Amino acid sequence: MHNNLQIATLGGGCFWCTEAVFQEVKGVEKVISGYAGGNVPGEPTYREICSGLTGHAEVIQIYFDEKIISYEDILVIFMTTHNPTTLNQQGADRGTQYRSVIYYGNENQQKIAAEVLKQIQAYYDDKVVTELSALPTFYIATQEHQDFYKNNNGQGYCTFVIEPKLAKLRQLHADKLK
Repeated sequence: MHNNLQIATLGGGCFWCTEAVFQEVKGVEKVISGYAGGNVPGEPTYREICSGLTGHAEVIQIYFDEKIISYEDILVIFMTTHNPTTLNQQGADRGTQYRSVIYYGNENQQKIAAEVLKQIQAYYDDKVVTELSALPTFYIATQEHQDFYKNNNGQGYCTFVIEPKLAKLRQLHADKLK
């Protein structure tokens, strides 16, 4: 990995979807699926997260080379490949674990994210409800949740939910893809 890697932590519904999107982006070195933002002690399990009772969101951590792609570009891709106007829901996935969230790691990321959220609102009729919060503890999901689309692209969820997101990514951000 390079010395100029930055980390973005984002939640836009199921982490399998957001992971698959960012694995296609130029300058992204690694994407890790996990959880953040909960209110129970200890490391949560996938089953606990899915219950919606822990308060955690399914998120990804994106390790990206800022000399190739900016944090702002990462956020614009994020905000245009999921629906940031639905509270605690993405498609059929419902619950606080599927909320739209940007966890910033420092003051500069907070400033950039706030500006992107402000600017992106003009592209949506409904109010953008994406949460903007300081990065809490990030818990890495188990191995079966890493590289999910790459390892399971024939599965129904991948075909019906992830592939349309990838098509939207290719349509809107072709210049940013590997």
